[in-house]
Amino acid sequence: MAKVEQKVLPLSGDEAVAYAVKQCDVDVVAAYPITPQTIIVERFSEYVANGEVDTEFVCVESEHSALTCCLTAAATGARVFTATASAGLALMHEILGVTSGCRAPVVMAIVNRALSAPINIHCDHSDSMAERDMGWIHIYAENSQEAYDSIIQAFKIAEHPEILLPTLVGLDGFVLSHTLENVNVLPDETVKNFVGERKFPLVKNHEGKMVPFKLDPENPVTIGPLDLYDYYFEHKRQQEEAMKKAYDVIKRVHEEYAELSGRRYGNGLVEPYRLEDAEIATVCLGSTAGTVKAIVDELREKGVKVGLLRIRVFRPLPMEDIVKWLSDKKAVAVMDRACSFGGIGGPLFHEIRHVLYDSPGRPPVVNYIYGLGGRDTPPNLIRQVYQELQKIAETKRIEQLVKFIGLRE
Repeated sequence: MAKVEQKVLPLSGDEAVAYAVKQCDVDVVAAYPITPQTIIVERFSEYVANGEVDTEFVCVESEHSALTCCLTAAATGARVFTATASAGLALMHEILGVTSGCRAPVVMAIVNRALSAPINIHCDHSDSMAERDMGWIHIYAENSQEAYDSIIQAFKIAEHPEILLPTLVGLDGFVLSHTLENVNVLPDETVKNFVGERKFPLVKNHEGKMVPFKLDPENPVTIGPLDLYDYYFEHKRQQEEAMKKAYDVIKRVHEEYAELSGRRYGNGLVEPYRLEDAEIATVCLGSTAGTVKAIVDELREKGVKVGLLRIRVFRPLPMEDIVKWLSDKKAVAVMDRACSFGGIGGPLFHEIRHVLYDSPGRPPVVNYIYGLGGRDTPPNLIRQVYQELQKIAETKRIEQLVKFIGLRE
């Protein structure tokens, strides 16, 4: 049960994100428009113009500039937000690494969209998956409600003094971004209190004083200097340690939010669905999980023991949960809405199979690449995946390790 009364608003995924940012007392928003993200920053600019928020809204000439602006604002101690998609995220690539390396807790919404060419404005996960090693925390929402909830949690996670890592929240382009949905929203003051004011760890500056880790002329520090082989390696190691600490922080923030809102998404890292006694299981992330859950329920009514593991947080990868929920299954199918060209399957498949390699049960793991460029993934395709999983479980043979489904071969 929720501790506070909430109201229901009809919001698209983009509008839900903008509303969440409005409630989080953000100091700076810098952004450049790109379909299907544009509605987020358009709607937020209306909040600014109407005086509903005290936020500096910076219109920039490119996504590269947008993230640079956010990075520098965050380095001075501001709470910042931006949003992008597809080629916009690709243009930010250089600054993604700079942002995480400077330990700037930027929050960014990624409205997942295919990368061109050919030009395509619809959903797949190729844009954010291309940035999986840039030192950002990755959260993926199943629906617009979760997009709203995740943005609020993201600020508290990213700004935690032991984390200080930029965080992205992915929501599927058009499937969520442009689809109207009832969204339960918390009161403004409740969200503001939940996120709180940004806190800063103390660091020793060049004068030997312990000062807050931010750019301040009164207490000078250097952020993001030239860093050659004498210290660069150690600083990269610190980012990895922050990722390890993020597991517990993400779970704690998720639980605190659940106490307020009454909404839980598994343990904050993964959401298992009817997996306790399942013999075969699928793994996916994003909005596809809704369709998979419906097919799981359908097959359960027929006596087939199936389940789903939805990966909510892709970075840091929830390795312990993956082993816990999947190692005893007779067969596992990983569904990827992105393709690692020239590799063996998609990026989510790489990760899941790698984690399960040393698990006690070491179940057979197969990969289904689906839905590229916004291609529909109707229920009959999900049924096909489970039917083929049943066959693998019975025969203990994998005839095709990586399979493309729902297309003309």
